[in-house]
Amino acid sequence: MQDNQKPGGAASTGREYLAFKLGDEDYGIDILKVQEIRGYETVTKIANTPDFIKGVINLRGVIVPVVDMRIKFQLGNVEYNQFTVVIVLNVCGRVIGMVVDGVSDVIELTPEQIHSTPELGASIDTQYIIGLGSVEERMIILVDIEQLMSAKDMALIERVAA
Repeated sequence: MQDNQKPGGAASTGREYLAFKLGDEDYGIDILKVQEIRGYETVTKIANTPDFIKGVINLRGVIVPVVDMRIKFQLGNVEYNQFTVVIVLNVCGRVIGMVVDGVSDVIELTPEQIHSTPELGASIDTQYIIGLGSVEERMIILVDIEQLMSAKDMALIERVAA
C-alpha cells in the first residue's frame, strides 16, 4: 500500500464525484451536493416556465423543481426509460431535482487526475466546467453545479418552487 492510500486502496487526497450520463458523455458533480437519487416519476408541470424546467415533485412535503439537463444542454431527442433518474441536489440552500440519462458510479479523483478545461472559444460557455477528470480510458466532464444553476436559472427555479 502506498503512503497516500487509506486501507481499501482509496487515495486520501482525492475528492468524490457522482458520475452520470447525458447522451454519450460522462459528467461528474461533487458528491457532497447530492441528497439522493430517485427513479424518474411524473412531475407536475408549471405553466410559463422554460422547457428545461420539467415541473415540480413533492418530496416528503418539500416542493422540488425538476430540471432536465438534456434539454438544458440541447442534446436533442429526450427519452425517458428505466435508466432515467432524478438526482436530488442541495444547491445554494435549495433542493433541486436534475434529470439525467443514468447514474454510473461514485469516483474519487486526485488533483493529478483533473485536467483544466481547454479553451473552446468565446461562443461556448464553459464557466460551469471545473475540468476534465480522467480515470483509466474514461473522460468525465466535471461540473460546478452551483455555477450551472446560474443566478438567472435559480431565479426561475425560486419562482417555480414558491
